[in-house]
Amino acid sequence: MVAYSQCEYSGPSPSSIKAIEAAQGDRKPWTGELAQVWRKRGKYPLTPNETAFILQSLSIPTDTNIYLAAGDGLMEIEGLTSVYINVVTKSSLLSDEDFTSMHGNTKAALDYYVSINSDSYVGTYFGNMDKMVAAMRVFKGLYKTLFLSRRAFTEFTSQGFSGRDLMQALWKAHLEGYVMRRGSALPDCFCELKL
Repeated sequence: MVAYSQCEYSGPSPSSIKAIEAAQGDRKPWTGELAQVWRKRGKYPLTPNETAFILQSLSIPTDTNIYLAAGDGLMEIEGLTSVYINVVTKSSLLSDEDFTSMHGNTKAALDYYVSINSDSYVGTYFGNMDKMVAAMRVFKGLYKTLFLSRRAFTEFTSQGFSGRDLMQALWKAHLEGYVMRRGSALPDCFCELKL
């Protein structure tokens, strides 16, 4: 999602910048005040680094099995895989021949199928796919669904929070969101785990 947005991120590698620019096509990234407004509203998709940090803040164990329902190789996935060691992608599940012969819609269908049938689902962006997955998971009675708060992450980092303080603030923001019924969450995480 990062690569297909019009968001501008600081610090990606030259290969990631090239992949992002190719995915964006003729859509120019937001810059200046507009970029700041969108970022503060939580409209930027989370990067793999940000996702790993928030998952750690929520005490999600680093040996959790994670299926990454996203495009392969468009952003620095090492930010997630260096922390969460059991990350699986479409390209790692399929043979090279099957992966390269699959159409984009077929790949999206695979992501959708795995997402609605997983024990838990964590969304890093609230796009069309996330909305469909969340709705189907509710329909099927699978309530372990969490949308990471991009707005809280941006707000706390802009206030200078970092490290343990940022982790505690994010945990509290997600707990409050769950208690106030803003979006879905993983209730057992908040009932059983303490920071």
